[in-house]
Amino acid sequence: MSLIQEIDFGTPKSKAEKEVTLTIDGRRVSVPEGTSIMRAAMDAGIQVPKLCATDMLDSFGSCRICVVEIAGRNGTPASCTTPAMEGMSVTTQTERLKRIRKGVMELYISDHPLDCLTCAANGDCELQDMAGAVGLREVRYGYDGENHLAKEKDQSNPYFQFDPAKCIVCSRCVRACEEVQGTFALTIEGRGFDSQVSAGMMSDNFFSSECVSCGACVQACPTATLEEKSVIQIGLPEHSVVTTCAYCGVGCSFKAEMRGEELVRMVPYKDGKANRGHSCVKGRFALGYATHKDRILKPMIRATYKDEWREVSWDEALGFAASKIKEIQAKYGRGSVGAISSSRCTNEEVYLVQKLVRAGFGNNNIDTCARVCHSPTGYGLSTAFGTSAGTQDFDSVENSDVILVIGANPTDGHPVFASRMKKRLREGAKLIVIDPRRIDLVRTPHVEAEYHLPLTPGTNVAMMTALAHVIVTEGLMAEEFIRDRCDWEAFQDWATFVSDESRSPEAVAKITGVDPDLVRKAARLYATGGNGAIYYGLGVTEHSQGSTTVMAIANLAMVTGNIGRRGVGVNPLRGQNNVQGACDMGSFPHEFTGYRHVSRDDVRETFESLWKVKIDNEPGLRIPNMFDAAVDGTFKGLYVQGEDILQSDPDTKHVSAGLDALELLIVQDLFLNETANYANVFLPGSSFLEKDGTFTNAERRINRVRKVMSPKSGYADWEITQRLAQEIGMDMNYSHPSEIMDEISKVTPTFANVSYALLEKEGSVQWPCNEEHPEGTPTMHIGEFMRGKGNFVVTEYVATDERTGPRFPLLLTTGRILSQYNVGAQTRRTDNVVWHDQDLLEIHPHDAEMRGVRDGDWVKLDSRAGSTSLRAKLTDRVAVGVVYTTFHHPMTQVNVITTDFSDWATNCPEYKVTAVQISPSNGPTEWQEEYRELTEDSRRIAPILDAAE
Repeated sequence: MSLIQEIDFGTPKSKAEKEVTLTIDGRRVSVPEGTSIMRAAMDAGIQVPKLCATDMLDSFGSCRICVVEIAGRNGTPASCTTPAMEGMSVTTQTERLKRIRKGVMELYISDHPLDCLTCAANGDCELQDMAGAVGLREVRYGYDGENHLAKEKDQSNPYFQFDPAKCIVCSRCVRACEEVQGTFALTIEGRGFDSQVSAGMMSDNFFSSECVSCGACVQACPTATLEEKSVIQIGLPEHSVVTTCAYCGVGCSFKAEMRGEELVRMVPYKDGKANRGHSCVKGRFALGYATHKDRILKPMIRATYKDEWREVSWDEALGFAASKIKEIQAKYGRGSVGAISSSRCTNEEVYLVQKLVRAGFGNNNIDTCARVCHSPTGYGLSTAFGTSAGTQDFDSVENSDVILVIGANPTDGHPVFASRMKKRLREGAKLIVIDPRRIDLVRTPHVEAEYHLPLTPGTNVAMMTALAHVIVTEGLMAEEFIRDRCDWEAFQDWATFVSDESRSPEAVAKITGVDPDLVRKAARLYATGGNGAIYYGLGVTEHSQGSTTVMAIANLAMVTGNIGRRGVGVNPLRGQNNVQGACDMGSFPHEFTGYRHVSRDDVRETFESLWKVKIDNEPGLRIPNMFDAAVDGTFKGLYVQGEDILQSDPDTKHVSAGLDALELLIVQDLFLNETANYANVFLPGSSFLEKDGTFTNAERRINRVRKVMSPKSGYADWEITQRLAQEIGMDMNYSHPSEIMDEISKVTPTFANVSYALLEKEGSVQWPCNEEHPEGTPTMHIGEFMRGKGNFVVTEYVATDERTGPRFPLLLTTGRILSQYNVGAQTRRTDNVVWHDQDLLEIHPHDAEMRGVRDGDWVKLDSRAGSTSLRAKLTDRVAVGVVYTTFHHPMTQVNVITTDFSDWATNCPEYKVTAVQISPSNGPTEWQEEYRELTEDSRRIAPILDAAE
């Protein structure tokens, strides 16, 4: 099938817009004013041949294939760039047009490999499709003249190749890099016959260029010039399944294109409402982990973690785990066991784990990494607005005039959304960045922040209050909005608080370290610049005052009236694919699904009547409390699904002490991760490609996950949890995840109308999705807040207990890098590792010189909690006194040095502020070497014995 049938050009029809009526090949068609002739023709069911045009890009009109004739006009204009006009009469097929198209196509083919019309890319090449569409069967021009056919292929990128011999210089790849991705890594070099695509002006190849391997250029290429290496190795796919990416919280939709059960490639799905046909290097290419040799595909058990693993059947593994759970509870009580669910698993799988704990274990000892990273979002937004989630959909950014980014690095952590944000910024929106580090958004091609406020780590609350001080004292408030929509008494108390001179930018400068003039200008811009949207990340939540900062952000949005319409709002950028869903599904020890407290009799009765069990009305243990209780000897059994808590949680020594004290640790994962070093039951999990279910992204969008291949271990994760539940005596019998979602909708008001049937019909929906909002809610708090009146909260700045001093004079903060994901369990097992094979410590040249450290040197990183070693990277991205690193590699173990300080309201760990000292080092610490040996020993698997033995 020709790819032309998938193209969608110009403005879609809307009855609210002025329409024009024209005739195309004798057919009358009405379209909105401004629609291109090409789009109008498609509306009439007429396909116009084209090469340079694609629905992802602005019209260009360079290929001269889509030319048409217009009555009363001379020439043959390009249909993709010519707007339809009232009364116009267009002809798309005449002998003249056929000659032009055929001649142009013949010129393209003449500078193309000899085998073009019969090459292996047939069926996956628009050049071939269009050659057929214009009737070209042979080329009159010879190949003995000057041509580009001898140019060498660029194989530098690990995922795709560039073959300049096949390039027709249509510019689609260049425009995709500019318009869709916003990286501007590609360019057209030379003129006339010498024109060629180049990967940047200063680079020899794609790998060394600014290319971020998002795949937009590959997607846009109409020939096999840019082609996935997987397609070359495996062959063209023969079927596809639409599913949802399992990396970050953007929740991109992809077509998983397959040959049988082998994944050929992931193609971004143009109807995906979160990504609109775009992708990043992780979602597009970093899927090798699903079939990596490190994957464990058979269950394993061992008496203690010091013994060798023994492969066993599923029956034996689950029977062993269940018997140990029963034994521990009989000896230590029902509260002696618990579970940790995963933000990487589906909603349905997370729901089953918390059900297993509450209805099977008989307690509320269920927690999730979602609480460890984003629980302040839930607490803060619920307190201010009445609901625990972001207010907008991603499309909303297209209507933003001012974008404030605080504690987030979208280009690395949420790159697909960052591309949409950069596009809006190139169109004229203004940007304010509040971050201790100069993230890429501060200064990137064709985008530069209006203001960058490089505050001292740990001073977010003081900064947000200073911004509010300016807005209130200078009369920049949205008074009508405040009076109509907010609690006036709460506002007055808050306004009095922020108006105090002790909270002015000048007074706060000694805390934040930021120029007061910059703060005042940024506040004025946000308050008066039009639609103002705030986006934040873990740099807000992972602090001792994380919840306070979230409420301060909410205050800022309310005082300026930036809530309840497109282009505004408060938007947390979730780190993992299902952080929002894990929270929604009741993975907290104090809350059921839909954020309802376990102490509420009416809520417990709902679950008790459905599950036929009595549910504890007391909150259970959070993750750090589980380790405390384990060390104390009262908590003895833990089931961990899809989380590497030893690498991801703070104060690694305390975590390892807790794991060491357990009598039973069940780890369910793809790989023998760091936590599995202490496990005595390993249950092999399934990747997102091997299961059905749903993920909920950062915009509350519930997206379908569809199985594209059979589970390699035999079971999807939800089936494993169900089998474990059955082994301990629970009546849990679902035949498909759709049945689990049906149960979720029964017990969760915000999911009341959600079903797989609705998701198939709509593609995706955003909760609340119920009787009042049967097809979901893209924008929250329209007209009134979920809680009624918006609640202003006084946000007193309280300095963190983690202080610098003579012994530890620097502040460490942490974050992510584009090519890697979380603890790296997945991305380190893909070719992404070529971009980031180790964690590096960013340090300002001044601080490095003071310590005798040069770029690339090994340095020792010490804190009050512990020490580790890694290599230094000198850069002015960080300020003097601040150092920064990522946490993707287990041998770095950066959480060895993070403390046990946490958010006052939610116990969310304070990852982002650690007082440290840097000193030269000769290499890994003794602790790291010991850890390496422990890891190697703990992963030994006993040889499988023959039946006769």
